[in-house]
Amino acid sequence: MSNLTLPKDNITIVLTRSILFGPVSVAPLLIFLYINGVVLFTLRSKPVFRETPRYVLLYNLIFSDTFQLAVGQLLYILAYVYVFMIRYLCVIIIMSAMLTTDISPYNLAVMSLERYVAVCFPLRHSAFVTAKNTGVSIAVVWAICGINTIIRIFMLILLESSPLDQYMLGFCAKETLYKQKLFYDFDKAFTGVTFTSVGIVILCSYFGVMTAAKSASSDKASTSKAKKTVVLHMIQLLLILSSTLFSPIVTAFSYKVDRPTLERIYYILFLCLVNLPRCLSGLIYGLRDQTIRPFLLYHLSFVGILMTEISPYNLAVMSLERYVAVCFPLRHSAIVTIKNTGV
Repeated sequence: MSNLTLPKDNITIVLTRSILFGPVSVAPLLIFLYINGVVLFTLRSKPVFRETPRYVLLYNLIFSDTFQLAVGQLLYILAYVYVFMIRYLCVIIIMSAMLTTDISPYNLAVMSLERYVAVCFPLRHSAFVTAKNTGVSIAVVWAICGINTIIRIFMLILLESSPLDQYMLGFCAKETLYKQKLFYDFDKAFTGVTFTSVGIVILCSYFGVMTAAKSASSDKASTSKAKKTVVLHMIQLLLILSSTLFSPIVTAFSYKVDRPTLERIYYILFLCLVNLPRCLSGLIYGLRDQTIRPFLLYHLSFVGILMTEISPYNLAVMSLERYVAVCFPLRHSAIVTIKNTGV
């Protein structure tokens, strides 16, 4: 355990940096968590949202994205302040995150099919897309992803030799849990099947909507809106697919740069590849929907005012900390303490 113990001065520096720069690094994701939370609350606040299949599917999508975003944010904060955890706790967190990560693509496929039925079979839409059928489709999506998660748990138990009741020697992440090549082969296979099948479903839905748009009897406004929605699903699927590039890129840079540079690269990739696709669901769908938009804009105006008031002061304190570090290096540790930073 000696290699995990930091000198007192280093601990002070780490904690001071975490308190000063932590809010800046986590603030964007906290804002998006707030946005998703507002949309989720809105979708459960009125009977029309709870009983309409389209909104039920949207709730499932944003819920899974929000959960994955929250777990990713938690793991980033723990890594940022150098907190290690017991292995079995990390397994629970990582498996939960992987489960919700897998749900989003399949949910997009179901949402595209719902739009296809609404445009191509408008008279039978209410018979096909019922609350019961929507619940069954959501249950099937969770079952598929749950089976995949169970397989991964068994692979961890059977293939990895590290005890689950010991503290990890690294940060909690999928890469530190699984070291066998077989897992990554399985992960690539499942990811390939998922995105190929979902992509085919979304493309077929798009071409079906395009065909309906050429019909003289179709509702042009509804068809145009459905077409844009399906295109949005495809773009979002591609963004989620880009998150699979995160681990290979981080691994490649880990052999070429020092640790501080790697941490900055990790955060940028974590923000752009992993979290950005999850952040966009609540914002885009909330702003596009005429019913949800008033609730979202009202709450966004509140958080916008709050962030406008706080950010300048936090930046001023950060600037003062850098001034003391450069101009008074010998007194920096005495002036910039944990207590003073908290104050």
